[in-house]
Amino acid sequence: MTTFHIRPGTEVVEALRDGRPVVALESTIVSHGLPRPDNLRVARQIEQTVRDAGAVPATIGMVGGELVVGLDDTELTRLATVDGVAKLSVRDLAVAAATGADGATTVAATSAVAAAVGISVFATGGLGGVHREAAQTFDESADLVTLARTPITVVCAGVKSILDVGATLERLETLGVGVVGYRTRRFPGFYLTDSGFDLDWSVDSPEQVAAVLAAREQHGVHGGGLIVANPLPVDEQLDPALHDRTLAEGLARLGRDGVTGKAVTPFLLAHFHSATEGASLAVNVRIILRNADLAARIAVAAAPRPAA
Repeated sequence: MTTFHIRPGTEVVEALRDGRPVVALESTIVSHGLPRPDNLRVARQIEQTVRDAGAVPATIGMVGGELVVGLDDTELTRLATVDGVAKLSVRDLAVAAATGADGATTVAATSAVAAAVGISVFATGGLGGVHREAAQTFDESADLVTLARTPITVVCAGVKSILDVGATLERLETLGVGVVGYRTRRFPGFYLTDSGFDLDWSVDSPEQVAAVLAAREQHGVHGGGLIVANPLPVDEQLDPALHDRTLAEGLARLGRDGVTGKAVTPFLLAHFHSATEGASLAVNVRIILRNADLAARIAVAAAPRPAA
């Protein structure tokens, strides 16, 4: 019988062994979220941002059926440049491994794999969530239920604005997933600084987030995730009027072209890129770089202190 293991990269193994800060990164942004050739350049830039803030980056993905935590540059290049890379949620991991697939991990899969190897902080752009018209389609991202049972801290710019933000926040509350705004009491809307929804809690520093994580661990009561919602500054967001117009056009095209399921998010993101003449891509890159920096600073603040 073939043996399947999660393989941490050498740098990740050493960092975890030594108690140094590590930040998990997803690979769907590399293979599905950004256009070529920008995707590989940005993926490397994300990793460098984590390093510059004092942590070790661990981009997670599957190469030839092997689940890797801390892709090296050759592996990262492969997922960024070859065709047919599968989009892997948690339920897909075993099947993809058994069939020898190349795969990019979603927020759900990245969270689960990171937690399995002992990484507690994860940076992404925006979460998945409840899709519009979910009352009819039952279309809801596996990100939400995975975060309900996974002790991971996810730094993000809220949920993608193409989703039903209000319904997503309601589901997160029901599932018991903690949500705090980073220096804000308003939930960000990915491309937009403010989605229009209030938050109950706000934190002001990486050290305060680290204190939340310490309290969660020491209480031993809550085993789910924590979302740290990190909004773009107002002057860096996508123009709201352009955003609303582009979203309306994209939703109309979804219905016209019959796009459903996993294809919805990449379809709409590609539409935003085209319709905004690249402005949304620039915003998307700013989002993930800001989140990578904050996640690294949280990981540094939460890392064990060496004995005096």
